[in-house]
Amino acid sequence: MPAPAPGEVRRASADAVVFDERSRVLLQRRAESGIWCLPGGSIEVGESAAASVTREVREESGLIVEPVKLIGVYSEPLITTHRYPDGNLVHYVSLLFECRLVGGQLRHTEESSAVAWFDPNDLPRPFLSDHLPRLKDALERRPEAFFR
Repeated sequence: MPAPAPGEVRRASADAVVFDERSRVLLQRRAESGIWCLPGGSIEVGESAAASVTREVREESGLIVEPVKLIGVYSEPLITTHRYPDGNLVHYVSLLFECRLVGGQLRHTEESSAVAWFDPNDLPRPFLSDHLPRLKDALERRPEAFFR
């Protein structure tokens, strides 16, 4: 596989699906874009995927979670490649985990202008389009992971 060109990056990320006792899903509204999505972000150097998803959820929502299941791996370039306003092109390989809530207090942060629980059939708008199929996969509750 060729190396990325200048300004092109491949990045691993970890996202979370967290359900509450009423089967609502935790969502965040990104502070920089105003778009609602699942909590998550890039896996940092020296960090495991499980540690990353736990850290990202806490940073973005104030909640403490524990990953319990890999829902899927998402790497289709047409869906997971994003050009940012600074011109950088990033192709994400994203791992989606179902996480169990273990503590913390729900709050918005620098990264999230809002965080809240939503019925998966009544999502807020605008919603990040590449997270819709991920949420759909999570709702299937199948034992094996998806590879998309």
